[in-house]
Amino acid sequence: MSWLLTTDDGEIRTLTFDRPERKNAVPPEGWVVLRDAFIDFEKSEARVLIVTGAGGEFCAGADLDRSGSAMGESVTHRHRRMKTVGEAASTLHRTTKPTIAAVDGVAVGAGMNLALGCDVVIASTRARFSEIFVRRGLTVDFGGTWLLPRIVGLQRAKELALSGRIVEAEEALAIGLVVELVPSDQLADRAQNMAQGFLEGAPIAQMFAKQGLDASFESSFAESLSWEGQSQAIAMGTADVQEGMAAFLEKREPDWRGE
Repeated sequence: MSWLLTTDDGEIRTLTFDRPERKNAVPPEGWVVLRDAFIDFEKSEARVLIVTGAGGEFCAGADLDRSGSAMGESVTHRHRRMKTVGEAASTLHRTTKPTIAAVDGVAVGAGMNLALGCDVVIASTRARFSEIFVRRGLTVDFGGTWLLPRIVGLQRAKELALSGRIVEAEEALAIGLVVELVPSDQLADRAQNMAQGFLEGAPIAQMFAKQGLDASFESSFAESLSWEGQSQAIAMGTADVQEGMAAFLEKREPDWRGE
C-alpha cells in the first residue's frame, strides 16, 4: 500500500501522508511520488486539494533514517537528489487550483514548508511547526527560504530558520503561519468546509488571482495593474462570466464550467 493516499469527494481531492509510525516522514523516493501526485491533481477534474496526514501528525519532513546513505555520496549525487525535492515544491507552487494544508501534530522541516506551500494553512490546536533543519546540520529546503519571509516577514523568518525552534499552534496563528485553529477532531470537517467554499469561485478567476498574488512581491504596483488588466480582459470573455452574471440576476448559485 502506498504511503500517499488519494481520495476524491466530488471536486475535492485529499492527499494523505500515511506513515504514522514515522510521523509521516517522506521516504527518499517519495518526493517523485509527491511531485507526480501534484501533477495528477492539476490534470484532474478535482478543483480543490487538501493535504493532510494520518495518525494525528502532518509530516516530519524527510525520513532521515532512510536518507542517511546519501550523506556518503558525492555533492553531484546529493544535488541530483535535492532536485527531486525542488521539483515537488515547484509543482505544488505552480498548481493553478486552490490548495489547503490541514495540519495536525508535527509539521517540521520540509513538512512545514510543504504546508506553507499550500494557499491556505489551517491547523489543530495541537499542531507544532519547526524549520528544524539547522538542528540536524542542514539548511532550509522545499521552498522555505522563499515562502517563510513572505508569510511572517524577513526578521521572524530568520529567527525561526536560525533557531529551528518549535512553534506551538497559538503562536503559529499569531504570526500568520496559519489562518485558523480548530480542535483536532474538527480539522478534517473544517478543511472540507473551506474547500467547499473555494468551489463557489470560478476556476479561471481563481487561477488568475493565485498567479497575480504569488507574483506580487516581485512586481511593482504598475506591473500588478498591468497583470490585472490583462487577466481581467481574458476573464471577461469566459463562459464563466456569463454564467456568473446570469446566476446573480436569477438569484441562484452559478454552475462553473471553467471555460
